[in-house]
Amino acid sequence: MAKRVVPEAERRRRRPTKGGAVLSERTIVETALRMLHEHGREGLTARRLGTALGADPSTLYRYFRGMDELTLAIGDELIGRALRGWEPSGEWLADLREVGLRIYRAYLAHPEAAVLTANRVSGRANEIAGDEAILGVLRSTGLPDPEVVRIYQAFVDQALAFAALDAASLALPEAARADDEAVWRSTYARLPAETHPHIAATAKLLVARMNDSAYPTALEMLLGSAAAAVRDGRGGGTGG
Repeated sequence: MAKRVVPEAERRRRRPTKGGAVLSERTIVETALRMLHEHGREGLTARRLGTALGADPSTLYRYFRGMDELTLAIGDELIGRALRGWEPSGEWLADLREVGLRIYRAYLAHPEAAVLTANRVSGRANEIAGDEAILGVLRSTGLPDPEVVRIYQAFVDQALAFAALDAASLALPEAARADDEAVWRSTYARLPAETHPHIAATAKLLVARMNDSAYPTALEMLLGSAAAAVRDGRGGGTGG
């Protein structure tokens, strides 16, 4: 049987821990984010987290059923940070662009957490609020709901997939990341036209672009496709 998690109001620690912190879900999540940044995914354990909080590791299970539930809460916190302070402008294309970039940047600010959580679905408050907001922006175009959901899926998965991809690069040791980035110049740029004519023809462009994220370009392509759907009469909205 799964462990019972005590409601937040009942489980809040009334006395500070040895480290002077009053425990709450938010305190635990923020500490876990800091540990991920400092020690990586392998460094986030209940024992180490308890030590960082100045509490017995077993105390964590009053707030989360296990480390996996904590992982979901970390992902939900990243979504919350992405959308904190955002309000729709009524221009649907601009709003989607802003939301996509906010999600991408929030995850990249915490690369280890992004790799850990970008593929998860938490069903928690921030995630649900974000999904409601994105669907609301898309439905404001007048697109039929099947088209709304099709674009919504592509939009969200694209932002999270690029966040995970680029975060994985940022999470590499610095030397390994530098070696990867150097390959475009040290290998691809030196391939002869006789054997690799297409790479040779575009080598300078590849060197200039391939170490930068393709997310802004991919996002604009997706938004262009969504705008075409509205223009083609599949939706009656005029925003953007």
